[in-house]
Amino acid sequence: MTPSGNGEHTSAASGGDIERARDHLANERTFLAWVRTGVAIVVFGFAIGRFAIAIRQFMELQGRQSSTTGVTVWFGTIAIVGGVLLTLAGLLRYRRTRAQLEAGNFTPGGFVVDLVGILTALFGLALAGYLVYIGLRL
Repeated sequence: MTPSGNGEHTSAASGGDIERARDHLANERTFLAWVRTGVAIVVFGFAIGRFAIAIRQFMELQGRQSSTTGVTVWFGTIAIVGGVLLTLAGLLRYRRTRAQLEAGNFTPGGFVVDLVGILTALFGLALAGYLVYIGLRL
């Protein structure tokens, strides 16, 4: 760094270095978004599963038999596994993007993003269908 005369220091970094740093920082922010989403889905899955178990235990304390089929625990387990897989997919995407940025040949990912979107939509529809099913049974 060299003084610029007005009390500030200027960086010796070139414009290309700054752009490269921005690209890598954006890649890291994107990875952290994948991780946050994965963790949220894991916690959501745990809450779904734990809530079903708590309801079953509460009904047993009242001397009643639970009429649930245990599907809620499976939905929770699927969400937990999905959250872990989403985090791993984010890690793979981060590493691939980092390698592409270093090589100077970045190509946006399409399949993984499409797959995550489709699986999320299907899981949401399955949960909605299950809620309707349970609502009609009560």
